[in-house]
Amino acid sequence: MLRTPLLIAARSARCRALVEHTPLTRGLVDRFVAGETLEETMPVVTGLTRDRLVTLDHLGEDVADATQAEATVAAYTRLLAELGRAGLAGRVEVSVKLSAVGQALPEDGEKIALHNARRICEAAAEVGSTVTLDMEDHTTTDSTLGVLRDLRVDFPWVGAVLQAYLRRTEADCRDLAGPGSRVRLCKGAYDEPASVAYRTRAEVDLSYVRCMRVLMAGDGYPMIASHDPRMVAIAGALAARYERSPDDYEHQMLFGIRDAEQRRIAATGRRMRVYVPFGTEWYGYFMRRLAERPANLAFFLRSLAGRS
Repeated sequence: MLRTPLLIAARSARCRALVEHTPLTRGLVDRFVAGETLEETMPVVTGLTRDRLVTLDHLGEDVADATQAEATVAAYTRLLAELGRAGLAGRVEVSVKLSAVGQALPEDGEKIALHNARRICEAAAEVGSTVTLDMEDHTTTDSTLGVLRDLRVDFPWVGAVLQAYLRRTEADCRDLAGPGSRVRLCKGAYDEPASVAYRTRAEVDLSYVRCMRVLMAGDGYPMIASHDPRMVAIAGALAARYERSPDDYEHQMLFGIRDAEQRRIAATGRRMRVYVPFGTEWYGYFMRRLAERPANLAFFLRSLAGRS
């Protein structure tokens, strides 16, 4: 019942100001966000790479002008150079939201986003890392997949994200299950209308399993982004059915969620990648994490109560 109000609040400037200036919020933000600066984040990433893989997200979305988009590109370029210097590029990739590099700009937004994403891919290729394009709300899906197709001409390793709660996603999985195609499958974190998305948990779960089956049966590289124990178990069963080796697919989970389970999966020899966000623009990401799982919101409210 609280999911929709929380997702509305994620886009509210008034709520953002309130949350960002509430000192009691900081403890929970630190649970989900590795740091506000690269210097704060790198030690966290270094620790995680001892037994897991990492994808780093420089937080920010819906930029309003080309200057902001340019600043995001500069941040990713610096990040990738640092990963190269630290010898971590082989275990750490980056995730990029196209709205953070210009997709939503009123004039030539898609062209600007493609140009900027290409620059990030070039920086990744230079140090031996990779890039995955994050997916946002359903209105950007076609544009994002179009940019993906263009980037893959020169960078065939660019990853895609598909959201199982969208009714179109099973068909998109079929389109993207070809050789070498890296696809991260998640459930979805935006408030979408019933006309384009499944709204109940049962419907979303069934869609997720159908999409997993398509990806596991295909010739690409599935990246199973779920904390749900049932989905983790089904992914393992499907991998066995389609004779995938432990290095032919991976599990993904968010930084700060089910850390013990992440370590357990990694200890079995399977690939486990942690999605690690950082930066000062953490508000939208933070609110979506609260909306996704009641346990996160309950933890937040207990933290507030305990400090009041």
